[in-house]
Amino acid sequence: MDGDDDISGQMIDEIYANGGEETDQRSRRAIMSGDQLDIEAYAALYSGRTKIMRLLFIANSSKNPTVQLDALRMAYDEIKKGENTQLFREVVQKIDGRLGPNYDMDLSWCEVVERKAEQKKERLENELNAYRTNLIKESIRMGYNDFGDFYYSHGQLGDAFKSYVRTRDYCTTSKHIIHMCLSTILVSIEMGQFSHVSSYVSKAEQGTDPLDPITISKLRCAAGLANLETKKYKLAARKFLETGPELGSHYNEVIAAQDVATYGGLCALATFDRAELKSKVIDNSNFRNFLELVPEVRELINDFYSSHYASCLEYLGNLKANLLLDIHLHDHVETLYDQIRHKALIQYTHPFVSVDLNMMANAFKTTVVGLEKELEALITDNQIQARIDSHNKILYARHADQRNATFQRVLETGREFDRDVRSMLLRSNLIKHDYNIRASRKL
Repeated sequence: MDGDDDISGQMIDEIYANGGEETDQRSRRAIMSGDQLDIEAYAALYSGRTKIMRLLFIANSSKNPTVQLDALRMAYDEIKKGENTQLFREVVQKIDGRLGPNYDMDLSWCEVVERKAEQKKERLENELNAYRTNLIKESIRMGYNDFGDFYYSHGQLGDAFKSYVRTRDYCTTSKHIIHMCLSTILVSIEMGQFSHVSSYVSKAEQGTDPLDPITISKLRCAAGLANLETKKYKLAARKFLETGPELGSHYNEVIAAQDVATYGGLCALATFDRAELKSKVIDNSNFRNFLELVPEVRELINDFYSSHYASCLEYLGNLKANLLLDIHLHDHVETLYDQIRHKALIQYTHPFVSVDLNMMANAFKTTVVGLEKELEALITDNQIQARIDSHNKILYARHADQRNATFQRVLETGREFDRDVRSMLLRSNLIKHDYNIRASRKL
């Protein structure tokens, strides 16, 4: 490789040395994320319905029979702590007797739960009718809220959403509004209705009273998930990066602190430039608290910024299998990985006049033929200004003709100066001959 005159030897050596394991003098860090997902530890991060849905997603997505059965077993146990008999029947059907008699259909449990549900629903209806007759706003609000909780616990998300929304007309304080918004956001996330999530996040943020840090963090996470789902990765990254460490485990019915680090880190890596990556991620003291929970994400971000691409891509490769089992991130893994890799390729070639494709392929753990195709796509898309010598396997950067560009700028400056002088002379002559005054007198 031949460096530009203004490229420091230190930077060239750093990137050059990252081409392969033989020349990498840095101590290799252990990559723990390549291990099989610890289902039990993962499930312990969450609570409520999202815990069950994440386990079922893993059971449906994993190709490992052991992982599938572990996830189904834990989902079965978790469901029996609640009241959702419909979901229980679905899980039993998925298990299909593979876990033994202890995980078969429990009809007596279903009957007891459904009987109690009918009794509770009748009691809630009677209470709500009495409140509406007496026109007690606070009691009516609580009645609809209780109905929302009832429907949510039984998996009737559409009815739960309607009940929570109905409390809006009976909210008398900002605290009530926030509670209504958070409840609606929770159900909307479970239903996958992320347009509702964005709408109610905005409504909660427009309140007159200041929000407490935990509530702000919850709203940031919800907005981040909504932007992630709509593939607005840069906006998603900003929302996750704005999440305060106060979140802790206060929102584990939706998201864990580890998810904030993973979602925010990958979205930032895919969309931020180097300056933003440094100021908003690496130097962000609040987000650093989240990154400490997921060392692999922290290290791959640092490696990318330090131009250690081989190590960065290795971390990404080891993370991929587990990320594909994430209920929110799985649809976006390929897109984010492609964007990160393209940024790495662009960043790698930027400082140099010419690049040896054999060495670059070694750095990116790919073949020269595969690398050529990637570079061709980026050149065609005008993201890399270069041309490829396929015979000698060298990438040559296209640099603008600086002398011609300077002449063009000088000529343009001269034309602008000439135009300004002519305008000033015209204005001076108009004033000198009282042209405007005489024209107005004639009128």
